[in-house]
Amino acid sequence: MSSCNNSVPQPLVFVLAGIPGLESFHGWFSMPFFLVFFITVIGNATILYIIQMEKSLHEPMFLLLAMLSIVDLSLVSVTVPRMLGIFWMHTKEISLNACLTQMFFIPSFYVMESGILLAMAFDRFVAIWYPLRYRTILANNMLVKMALAVLARAVAVVTPAPILAKQLESFHTHIIAYSYCAYMAMVQIACGDISNHIVYGLMVIVTSVGFDLFFIILSYGLILHAVFRIPSWEARGKALSTCGSHLCVIALFYSPVVFSVLAQILGYHMAPHLQIIIDNLYFLVPPMVNPLIYGARTKQMREWVLRILHCHRD
Repeated sequence: MSSCNNSVPQPLVFVLAGIPGLESFHGWFSMPFFLVFFITVIGNATILYIIQMEKSLHEPMFLLLAMLSIVDLSLVSVTVPRMLGIFWMHTKEISLNACLTQMFFIPSFYVMESGILLAMAFDRFVAIWYPLRYRTILANNMLVKMALAVLARAVAVVTPAPILAKQLESFHTHIIAYSYCAYMAMVQIACGDISNHIVYGLMVIVTSVGFDLFFIILSYGLILHAVFRIPSWEARGKALSTCGSHLCVIALFYSPVVFSVLAQILGYHMAPHLQIIIDNLYFLVPPMVNPLIYGARTKQMREWVLRILHCHRD
């Protein structure tokens, strides 16, 4: 229950605090944020260009990687420009409708990315367990169905957030202690009974990230079971190497979420600015690192990058 003696009605404009307690360092924070944005755009655009140009990469694993790059570009596009506006120009005010729009798109792209990582785990499962039927099972029509399922799940799970937030009538303050419009951040400054909102927030985590992580772990358990049944050590190593990039991306994507959930379960309360920085890592670091990981571990992509750099040098 969240009650207020001096409440304010739902404002038409909210104020994003950025990183509360570290306002004097906003200029310094802007540099790594801009660098992350720049590397993310260049890296993912390069991945998309290479996959489009290299016909040998027109196979399920790399088409899913292209989907991941599109979602990563979309995710940083709806988060970083607003953050840089706060850090550079102190444009902290955001209208209610713009706030609700951001509240929908940011978690939607995050849920989509989680769904694509699950699809990529399924791709590796099929490649290891059914190598002779790989292209048959993961034909283009199946990839389209998977992409539509990922999109539909994200829309269905996240759509209630702006609708419920719009129904909040009174607030402690019009200042949202975040660098973007987060659903739970708005709920925490609302007056009245917010228990239903908390339940919904937990449901989103369980039905998206929790669901995906469970089945990713299950998929890799089955993959390891199949790999260690292979008699040849060389064949085992080759089979596992095809999963290496994806495992690195999974660890990077889910680690901040698992860390935050475990911290709350164990009763560890982080400083607000530290919590906000970690939450920003959810959306910023994986999109930047994903193309670097796949680019470094994929021979065709390394060759294309070297070719592009050689052309620019000439």
